[in-house]
Amino acid sequence: MPWITRRRFIVSAAGAVSAAALGDALLIEPTAIDVTRHDVPVPGLPPALHGLRVACLTDVHLHGGVSPAARGALEILERERPDVVVLIGDICNHEDDLPVLTAWAREARGTAATFATFGNWEHDAGIDRATAERAYGQAGVELLYNSAGRASVRGATLTVVGLDDPVLGHPDLGAGLATVRAGDPTLWVVHAPGWVEEVPRDVAPQPSAILAGHTHGGQVRLPFWTPYTPRGSGRFVGGWYRDTIRPLYVSRGIGTITLRARLFCPPELPIFTLIPPV
Repeated sequence: MPWITRRRFIVSAAGAVSAAALGDALLIEPTAIDVTRHDVPVPGLPPALHGLRVACLTDVHLHGGVSPAARGALEILERERPDVVVLIGDICNHEDDLPVLTAWAREARGTAATFATFGNWEHDAGIDRATAERAYGQAGVELLYNSAGRASVRGATLTVVGLDDPVLGHPDLGAGLATVRAGDPTLWVVHAPGWVEEVPRDVAPQPSAILAGHTHGGQVRLPFWTPYTPRGSGRFVGGWYRDTIRPLYVSRGIGTITLRARLFCPPELPIFTLIPPV
């Protein structure tokens, strides 16, 4: 076997690793959806809601059809059959994608209720509230626009407060909470998580958890380093943050933008199970 210098070996090895990472980023990770599971303690949770499951889908970025990742998400929902599904913004990229969104959302539904909110891409596409309500309504999905929706399960009710996108929209928490009563089991959903740090600590009533997306988890990352997150992410990248007004979960989302690749950051479909406090 011919002699290989240390330098040449290192260069060759680096090239092989780079090629493998590129293949992973382009071909494997974008469709390898990670189903993560989380318990959410809810004070005063009615027994009928014990074990209720909420699936969160965000940043699907439907454009020109249904991507393999978006199809994979539907397969997961069919298998998991969560009680409630929340679609937390950036579900499509352009107004022309609304027929695809309607057809996809018709299959992305919870057994009890499905809610949606706006992300920055819906605003950027010029999709107004009435147009989005029609598109989602045809799929049996309720659009939450600084408003509260309610899912009834076994005679008990979970309240979901959906806020407008903070980057290009106008979240109005006062309007969202207008019909929420103290003691109602409640979740907040908002697309961009940076806004959460603007919420006064004494706001009431508070939710058991806040669910968000927008960051894509960084989408293309290196170990221990996230080079980029979009405006509106704040300090948040992905996962749980428990030092905010209430526990905040930031999902890595389903789709991709600009670069159709993910590296060290697979797409995510988190499922939250409501439990009584320990």
